[in-house]
Amino acid sequence: MGYSMLFESGYIREIQFLKDDPGWTNRYPFYLPVFRGPDAIELHPKVTFIIGENGTGKSTLLEAIAVAWGFNPEGGTKNFNFSTRESHSGLYQYLRLVKGIKRPRDGYFLRAESFYNVATNIEELDEGGGGGRLIDSYGGKSLHDQSHGEAFLSLIMNRFGGHGLYVLDEPEAALSPLRQMALLSRIHDLVQQESQFIIATHSPIIMGYPDASILQLSADGFTSVDYEETEHYRVMRDFIVDRDRMIKILTE
Repeated sequence: MGYSMLFESGYIREIQFLKDDPGWTNRYPFYLPVFRGPDAIELHPKVTFIIGENGTGKSTLLEAIAVAWGFNPEGGTKNFNFSTRESHSGLYQYLRLVKGIKRPRDGYFLRAESFYNVATNIEELDEGGGGGRLIDSYGGKSLHDQSHGEAFLSLIMNRFGGHGLYVLDEPEAALSPLRQMALLSRIHDLVQQESQFIIATHSPIIMGYPDASILQLSADGFTSVDYEETEHYRVMRDFIVDRDRMIKILTE
């Protein structure tokens, strides 16, 4: 089943940077190259990948989008309000999210670096009682009693219900190549259920999803690129095709 006509624009159509606001200064993170370019980023209605080297602002941008939408800075749904450590930037205050016609029924912000804190908060909420067990919507088994990769997949397979906005920050961090392929398949299933994804990733497997746009961040700002043009794809291809030559280059 394909997308409905009402969902052709996605839940978030565009990210606008409010550079004329007095709070937009030359301090971090506003001086990062990604914020010195155009004043807006257009998102794909299905999947947008944000890629680039460490330090280019991928996670900072993704965090700001998530918080501007209403997600907890450390991850989870809009209903999570715990704070382990206040470390997020104020960038979200200077973004305008241009929304589509429809509103999502579901949503989640997954941060690889703080997923442990989300799992802990789920256990704390369940121990507090007051209703059904929250962990049941994550597969019923404590996320702490699973490997990092198993917990990631349990979340994505069980908690993500479709018709949702899903913001994922480096979801491949705990996933083997085979599990990354499983994630790609799950993304497709959810896209068919009118879901929109915004994903920061280094994985050439995950970013291989075909019905998507790839936004590459660099010292020059950001550009839209094709999959085969990404450094991630080219480096991985060159290494696999001629491993001996690449090893020789790297070890001489």
